Amino acid sequence: MSQGVPVPQHQQRQITDEQFHDATLIWNYHQMGHELRPCSAAIGLGSHDLGVANAAANLYRAGLFPVVVFSGGNSPTTRARFPRGEAVHYREHALSLGVPDEAILVEPKAANTGQNITLSRELLVGAGVEVESLLLISKPYMERRSYATCRKLWPEADVVCASEPLELDDYIKSIGDEKLVVDMLVGDLQRVIEYPKLGFAVEQDVPGDVHDAYERLLRAGFDSRLIVT
Repeated sequence: MSQGVPVPQHQQRQITDEQFHDATLIWNYHQMGHELRPCSAAIGLGSHDLGVANAAANLYRAGLFPVVVFSGGNSPTTRARFPRGEAVHYREHALSLGVPDEAILVEPKAANTGQNITLSRELLVGAGVEVESLLLISKPYMERRSYATCRKLWPEADVVCASEPLELDDYIKSIGDEKLVVDMLVGDLQRVIEYPKLGFAVEQDVPGDVHDAYERLLRAGFDSRLIVT
């Protein structure tokens, strides 16, 4: 086992300590580690939980952007929780946390990360927002993929990535399903690897220990979120 990644001890676990270690390597890789700074606008990428809206509200209160686009329609994994669409529910949650209505734009149609970027860009242009820099707010394990997608589709924007400041253990507790979270980490890493070949994103270097962890988790059956390539 490589050094430097702590393995918390759990009384109840669906995965082994070794699998948690591998998942932690991938979790850390997915996060860009950008230094946050004020940006022209933000995009909150739709997902299956309200963490993105929580992070957006905190970052707005910190003065890091004047306007945020919440982007996302429905997917099979979010329809039950967010029946009116991810972006609509994000907006309502952000309003409840004190973000003013005039600081929020809603893009309710996007069905994937590429559409999150392109449709949000169209909305910002239509609203007269000049974007030089962009704060992408996502789930923690989607930072790298959202960054690579935006660099492909909006290369002139200076991109900064942000998410809720959570450790993997905390995120697992918030979701309540260890195996599902590891499946999602593996699925997003597959997309980081494969999407550049399809023209969806710019290429990202994957360190050897991260790739090895990915292969071990695949062999162990953490594959429910893979795409067919």
